[in-house]
Amino acid sequence: MMDYIQPIYEFRERIFHVHYKDIKVYPQKLKDVGIMAYPLEYMEPKLPGLGDVDWGRYVSALTDIGYDGFTCVEVEDRAFEADRERILDILKLSKRYIEQFVV
Repeated sequence: MMDYIQPIYEFRERIFHVHYKDIKVYPQKLKDVGIMAYPLEYMEPKLPGLGDVDWGRYVSALTDIGYDGFTCVEVEDRAFEADRERILDILKLSKRYIEQFVV
């Protein structure tokens, strides 16, 4: 519910490491509990590409500021956290998804 692109430009000199983590907001849940509720009452962490983040805009902004540091894909999606094998599989899936934006 906030602009996650503008801070990339605003803090360009202070960005040294980036995490790729997506989030899915459930509008009806948000409407029911309001923005002052505990965030996980109306949104859920997801793997990159399975939530609401516009990864094209995000990576484009990083490219605009000349970011060439490391990135980390966060495995924080309950749908895929059952066991180590599943986590490794979804890391590969996330990598393939992100590669379409990152050169």
